[in-house]
Amino acid sequence: MHEVINDIKKEIKNNEPLILATSGGPDSMCLLNLLLSLKDEKKLNIICAHVNHNLRKESKEEAEMVKNFCLSNNITYEYTEINGYKGNTENYARQKRYTFFENLIKKYNAKYLLTAHHGDDLMETILMRLSRGTSLDGFKGFSRISKRENYIVYRPLIHVTKDEILNYVKENDIPYAIDKTNSEDKYTRNRFRKYILPPLKNENKEVHRNFLKLSETLEAYDNHINKEIKKLMPIIYKNNKLNVELFNQNDRIIKQKILYNILDKIYKENINLIKDKHINFILELLENKRPNIKLDLPQNKMFNKSYNEAYITEKTEEKEYNFIFEDELKLPNNHIIKKIEDTKEKSNYVIKLNSKDISLPLHIRSRKEGDKIYIKGLNGSKKVKDIFINEKIPNRERKLYPIVTDNKNNILWLPGLKKSKFDRANTQNYDIIIKYF
Repeated sequence: MHEVINDIKKEIKNNEPLILATSGGPDSMCLLNLLLSLKDEKKLNIICAHVNHNLRKESKEEAEMVKNFCLSNNITYEYTEINGYKGNTENYARQKRYTFFENLIKKYNAKYLLTAHHGDDLMETILMRLSRGTSLDGFKGFSRISKRENYIVYRPLIHVTKDEILNYVKENDIPYAIDKTNSEDKYTRNRFRKYILPPLKNENKEVHRNFLKLSETLEAYDNHINKEIKKLMPIIYKNNKLNVELFNQNDRIIKQKILYNILDKIYKENINLIKDKHINFILELLENKRPNIKLDLPQNKMFNKSYNEAYITEKTEEKEYNFIFEDELKLPNNHIIKKIEDTKEKSNYVIKLNSKDISLPLHIRSRKEGDKIYIKGLNGSKKVKDIFINEKIPNRERKLYPIVTDNKNNILWLPGLKKSKFDRANTQNYDIIIKYF
């Protein structure tokens, strides 16, 4: 454990408050004792943070064991418990844990959150992600140091193996608890721990150091790519919309990182729901020549490509509508349409009608299959669908786009796009003027 102690001495300054996530298992109790051995020398303020997940009957006994150890060694003990899980148990527990830890960081004005992840944990994480597929960032596993917005996650045990930890706690007579679920084969990590790691260790007792070197090398490459991404993001991704043409000019690895960067901001602590397949599907979608495509994503989200823009939305049911229009109306697409006084404006945002030519009342409705409009100045009719395509109206806007008709369902106007043969010129007779805002 000399390597761990020397690492802590170099990393942590004197008089530093340290939040240690302590489960009560051999790993966290080992780290707690190592910090205790440096407490006087470094004048450390150690805050032991214990979370009772209430998922096993032994949980209360383990909490009491950690508490007694802290009281016996003059260590600050902070406790919380989780009750009434919602959604995915693992994700919910992680969210609650980190909320607890971050509150303690603020309370004690701490810079560091220490966790007891060790060399075997790193190997398991990398192998599991290799097995299921992930990003470059995922393949590196986890880092010795991870910088968060207001604090640093520090994992000093990354240099040592589980066997070294078990030997240390036994030799120093440190109390610890064993979670029996850690040996159950129904959990993926347990299967890697029991059946994959032992043969690797038999081949090379120091194999964990090779995994650490791999992790650090990948992190260096990843950091370099992230610097490039930081330069590109303000150009390619503006107002939560991706410029498809600029995006596709980049190498695949850059494109992957851009997508992970965007998705990470949206999914946050649930980013693990995004798999390799989602990134590959999105890349295929963005390279497709079709102007409007959608892709389902986890948590009821939708990835949309509309011409040269791409964006993520919540999946919603877009309902049809049909309103009778009198004087003014706020539309489902957040525009306003209303009658106005006389104007000389000739744009497609204003229409002038003669009530004698049409059947009242007027209606404003959503698009229907087969809709056609007789465009002013042209012979024959044209499909509304084709007009939307020609005008490059995004697919998400088409179902909500307002169509003005008379009471006989004659399409009079596509506000902002096209006027029908019923529109009257300034020199003709009209008694209805409507503007689209």
